[in-house]
Amino acid sequence: MIELKNKTVTKAEIIQEVSSAIGLTKLETEAILNAVISKITKSLESKRRVEIRGFGTFGIKKREPRKARNPGTGEVVFLPERYVPVFKPSSLLKKNIND
Repeated sequence: MIELKNKTVTKAEIIQEVSSAIGLTKLETEAILNAVISKITKSLESKRRVEIRGFGTFGIKKREPRKARNPGTGEVVFLPERYVPVFKPSSLLKKNIND
């Protein structure tokens, strides 16, 4: 497994860096970031893909129903069909990570 050099970047850190870079207040930047996250979330809830060129594509994937086992009791349980969010990075993002 690859060891990460730094800790996780938080939403607050993103807001701080973006607000400094573009000259908006932290509150304005937070409102913009929240609006972007909300739009992506609503699109995925509507089963629509979100493509951000040069970054990647957010989508959903259907998980088929299946049997599973409760590790504590050994009891067999049935997991219904469900949808999970997925992210596919763009080739540019993959290239930038590997350079």
